[in-house]
Amino acid sequence: MLKTKQATVYEEALARGFSRRDFLKMCTTLAATMGLSFKDTDKVVHAMESNSRIPVIWLELQSCSGCSESFIRSTHPKAESVLLEMISLEYSEVLSAAAGHQLEEAMANVLQQYSGEYVLVVEGSVSDDEFITIGGRSAKSILEEAVKGAKMVISYGSCASWGGIPAANPNPTNGVPITKFIKDKPVILVPGCPPIAEVMTGVIAHIITFGEIPELDHLGRPKAFYRHRIHDKCNRRAYFDAGLFAESFDDVGAKQGYCLYKLGCVGPTTFSSCAEMRWNGGTSYPIQSGNPCIGCTEKGFWDNGPFYTRRAKIPGTQTTINPEKVGLAVTGATLAGVAVHAGVTAVVKKKNESSEERGES
Repeated sequence: MLKTKQATVYEEALARGFSRRDFLKMCTTLAATMGLSFKDTDKVVHAMESNSRIPVIWLELQSCSGCSESFIRSTHPKAESVLLEMISLEYSEVLSAAAGHQLEEAMANVLQQYSGEYVLVVEGSVSDDEFITIGGRSAKSILEEAVKGAKMVISYGSCASWGGIPAANPNPTNGVPITKFIKDKPVILVPGCPPIAEVMTGVIAHIITFGEIPELDHLGRPKAFYRHRIHDKCNRRAYFDAGLFAESFDDVGAKQGYCLYKLGCVGPTTFSSCAEMRWNGGTSYPIQSGNPCIGCTEKGFWDNGPFYTRRAKIPGTQTTINPEKVGLAVTGATLAGVAVHAGVTAVVKKKNESSEERGES
């Protein structure tokens, strides 16, 4: 079968009605999403004008499809721009128009025609053979076949990255992360339950722009999106530093936006872009909406509970405040301040009274 020549991202955008102006706006957005400075936008423009769309195979293993659902809600760039202009999605059980034998044939063609060129995306953990089969084949055998000719692998979600909910104790399916079976290919871990949509598309954009995996942290996550703790950028951080904590979900502090640490928030030990990029087009994120972070980007979060119970240990280098005692300290300081103020007021009042008495006499 003849190899199909892939159009460049720019050519595909023009074919779909984009103007040059629209294209440049998309490139500027991509640069911002990847954490690049405005002056680096030219690099993105050049890459999109020169590089062909990347063939992508997207496997759906033990998962709830939440990562796919998150991906299609990307707004910067829009999911349709990614799917129709930036990449060539050749196989996906959730997103492909084809199904059944046609879809399986499409994947076989990619494995043959684009060996060494396609990107393999995996969503969901790998289980023992009897628990999940696709087209009559075990998920593990499909993964092992697909990874052979992959240029690189993207692990979307905490299930593929760490094992996730399917691997939660007692792990009846023996679910494991994909890295247990992938040893000779670069793997980009993009954990989250699910990950932020723009983080998912930002990783794709980096690969298209630079032709290589982004800089990763010691766990294999892109530093651009997992370099900060949520606590570092949290909109409630000022309340934490002031020692103001919600004690229950319906108290006055919770209604006024106080820190949720005492309600079980693990933002101080969770690395993610939630507080910076936020969800739903930058609208909000769980902590801003009043729900403590459960640490879904971190390994083993599903067994680190119980949720909504104080358990995060804040590194001493992050703050000089001891959240366990700050309430008493603040209360004590307040009472002391009130007492001092009351004492001074009494002295002044007494002095004024004495002066008035001497004047009258």
